[in-house]
Amino acid sequence: MSLLERLNKDIIQAMKNKEKDKLTTFRMIKSSLQNEAIKLGKQELSEEEELTVLSREMKQRKDSLQEFDKAGREDLVEKLRMELSYVKAYMPKQLSEEELMTIISETIAVIGASSKADMGKVMAALMPKVKGKADGSLVNKLVQQHLS
Repeated sequence: MSLLERLNKDIIQAMKNKEKDKLTTFRMIKSSLQNEAIKLGKQELSEEEELTVLSREMKQRKDSLQEFDKAGREDLVEKLRMELSYVKAYMPKQLSEEELMTIISETIAVIGASSKADMGKVMAALMPKVKGKADGSLVNKLVQQHLS
């Protein structure tokens, strides 16, 4: 079942259950996916393109969550946490730190990186491998630790 089909089923279920927050979040995700397809001039997005959109949705919500948390807006923080949990349901299983370290070590060995000067090369090779399966800031932090 494609992501859009799954979203449509979840939207219908949220309407039946009168779950307003879920419904709003699912519609935003669907809208983002459709806008991306229009932008790329395609009927349907590939899995990788869908993952890019979902990752963007997650990042936007995480950034907003931090800002609202700093501002002390607990009402909005709680709403965003719920939205994040709904979006996470569509994301692939996240890699553990150990799995991530293995992939990082392999990538660094293949590239032959030895210092922080090679950080860009490592990240460029690494991010497509872990896209959607790991948080970019965590990957960045682990690569820096490994290269220092």
